[in-house]
Amino acid sequence: MCFEIWNYSAKSERWGRLVSRSDFCHGNSHRNYLVSTVERGQKISEQIVIGTPGTVLDWCSKLRFIDPKKIKVFVLDEADVMIATQGHQDQSIRIQRMLPRNCQMLLFSATFEESVWKFAQRVVPEPNIIKLKRGEETLDTIKQYYVVCNNKEEKFQALSNLYGAITIAQAMIFCHTRKTASWLAAELSKEGHQVALLSGEMMVEQRAAVIERFREGKEKVLVTTNVCARGIDVEQVSIVINFDLPVDKDGNPDNETYLHRIGRTGRFGKRGLAVNMVDSKHSMNILNRIQEHFDKKIERLDTDDLDEIEKIAN
Repeated sequence: MCFEIWNYSAKSERWGRLVSRSDFCHGNSHRNYLVSTVERGQKISEQIVIGTPGTVLDWCSKLRFIDPKKIKVFVLDEADVMIATQGHQDQSIRIQRMLPRNCQMLLFSATFEESVWKFAQRVVPEPNIIKLKRGEETLDTIKQYYVVCNNKEEKFQALSNLYGAITIAQAMIFCHTRKTASWLAAELSKEGHQVALLSGEMMVEQRAAVIERFREGKEKVLVTTNVCARGIDVEQVSIVINFDLPVDKDGNPDNETYLHRIGRTGRFGKRGLAVNMVDSKHSMNILNRIQEHFDKKIERLDTDDLDEIEKIAN
């Protein structure tokens, strides 16, 4: 996510000159590179710093690359994730306490649950709030469907039928586990698809390389776990497939992740498709609760009927 924001900013004509590679801070290998090229106590000259909370905190306190008292704007993106992750929450609060009183604070999130509101009130007194209505969250540019299957093999057959009936520019397919993602990527490759696989155990540089190849169109299908649910903008993605519906650690529907996943298509004013694979009473219940949450009906799709599949592309 951090890399994606840096990548977009660095390529922007408006912001590119203000952001350098050295400002992309992440706790893994990039940090070693930065420490070796910037002397302790030396101040960086660029005006925009993009980083993860832990490394930004180190830059402000231990390494002193940044004087926090000179920060004019502090942006916390994906605030719901930051609050849910205890370490990130603590680090964000510590950074906020270093900032001058007149620093502008901006918190962004696709969804603001009660925990996020409490955190916002703690760090941003009397905030101005801009909030979309729930019905507007699911994006009218995306047609949503579900397919009933019995197992992963039937899911794969449904996926093959989709590819056989409609033209798909690029696709993102989300799986619940690395094991399923690896199996699916292998099966798609056997069918002759150009497939990329992305999962959480990969190093930052490996993930960045996979995403860049996908963005350049060298692979047409990206099979991934939740690591790719947020912040990836690829204009040519015309369909998102939830091979497994998103659930939290307790097995309840993860509405926020669902919204982020399907939001990988229908971007830049284009229309997109989202197809959800349902293979049990439990997953059907998850889908129904997602529909209720967003007050949005998700239509059933029969992938054995090629005429029906063709209609959804029109």
